[in-house]
Amino acid sequence: MAKLFGPSGALNRERQALLLFVVLVLVWGGNWTALKLSLEYITPLWLTTIRLVIGSLCMFGVLLLMGQRIRLPTRQDFPVVVSVGLMQMALFLSLCNLGLMDVPPGRSSVLAFTSPLWVVPGAVWFLGERLTRQKLVGLVLGLFGLILMFDPETFPWSKPGAITGNGLLLLAALTWALGILHVRSHRWHATPLELTPWQMLIAVVPTAILSVVFEGWPRIPATPALIPLLLYVGPLALGFGFWAAVTVMRDLPAITTSIGFLGVPASGLMFAALLLGERVPITDLAGFALIALGVGLVSLADVKRLRAG
Repeated sequence: MAKLFGPSGALNRERQALLLFVVLVLVWGGNWTALKLSLEYITPLWLTTIRLVIGSLCMFGVLLLMGQRIRLPTRQDFPVVVSVGLMQMALFLSLCNLGLMDVPPGRSSVLAFTSPLWVVPGAVWFLGERLTRQKLVGLVLGLFGLILMFDPETFPWSKPGAITGNGLLLLAALTWALGILHVRSHRWHATPLELTPWQMLIAVVPTAILSVVFEGWPRIPATPALIPLLLYVGPLALGFGFWAAVTVMRDLPAITTSIGFLGVPASGLMFAALLLGERVPITDLAGFALIALGVGLVSLADVKRLRAG
């Protein structure tokens, strides 16, 4: 036991991080199915609000357990706290829940996963980054993958909410990409882990207001089946998920994490098929393969850029 957890060097720490990474990928992949099931009991905007409240409390608890002081964001970090809170927390989570009302969870996880593709043109236009051949190939492959997933012969154009739901999920990916662009350009004073609970807390305000305006006061059924779902999408997927993501990105090589996160939509498809019986058309599988390849190429190009810098 001492050899496993003792100071035997970076190897044991990397092994523990790899195990944590596998758990994280499975948790985030299964989160789409858990969200779909949760939406049978709670309206989408209120589900977002509840998740953010639980997630922020969990993240404050994580900081305390790690022995870190809870401090207000500095004036320099406040803009990124607000932008990430609004774009990557409030808007992204709300749009995903709204899209999940009409789109299967496996397909939803793939569409929301396209955000790295939208970062490419944004980084070129707004941050002045160079469009390398590898990034261009990745973007083209990802776009071809999307075209396959919207194949006119297999896409349910006549199904109520299909177009709107898929559009909301792509819009969610775009909002996440906009948040990434601000994160890249920001000069950090506190660590992302220290700012995450404040970002979630700021996101609670607009989502709570919108929940009341559009959905009224929450009507949460007193059913035992809802308890494990809320524990999953709140403390596990948000609280544990963000802590684990920061940990693995700190302890594992960038290439490992860039490729490893491709497993999230893959496990999303797997859980949706196993637990909900979601039938995935061959065009969706082919589209996912191209999107995953495109995102992988873009991510690896970013790793090379960071190393060169």
